Amino acid sequence: MVAKTTNGLVIVNTGDGKGKTTAALGMAMRAVGHGMHVAFIRFIKAWNVGEHDAAARLAPELEVFRMGKGFVVGEPAPEHCEAAREAMELVRQSLRGGRYPMVVADEILTAVGLKLVTPEEVEALLDDRPSDVHFVLTGRGAWPGLIERADMVTDMHLIKHPHDKGVMAQEGVEF
Repeated sequence: MVAKTTNGLVIVNTGDGKGKTTAALGMAMRAVGHGMHVAFIRFIKAWNVGEHDAAARLAPELEVFRMGKGFVVGEPAPEHCEAAREAMELVRQSLRGGRYPMVVADEILTAVGLKLVTPEEVEALLDDRPSDVHFVLTGRGAWPGLIERADMVTDMHLIKHPHDKGVMAQEGVEF
């Protein structure tokens, strides 16, 4: 049995701290536990990380789409811009298609900060979202208009990180 939502929420995980994507994955796992299908669309991260292998075990209920081409430094290359356009279209289709009661746009806010997509394009997704679909947006730099429109906003604050002491990212913790 697939659970049906009656009041989809707009959920934003933002801030400069660790845990935005991890929290979204936790929500996705919770949704799968209730029989829901989830589209998890990644805007930036292109490399293979542990959650991809874990998500594969939850397929077909949890589908991860790696749309990004990796880190953007300076002016975005054309392939990054094209990947972001394709990711936006996939988010739009996933929101409207009727298959997914939850859609996660991972690092979409970071994509705005990198000028891969505009705030207006992101807010258009909110306008076009069916009222029964949960829409989770992650990344740094949520703007006031998005925060106002969201139903739930969590701001992850960085207090301390091993990177500050030169410790590299740890497998199983950060990727």
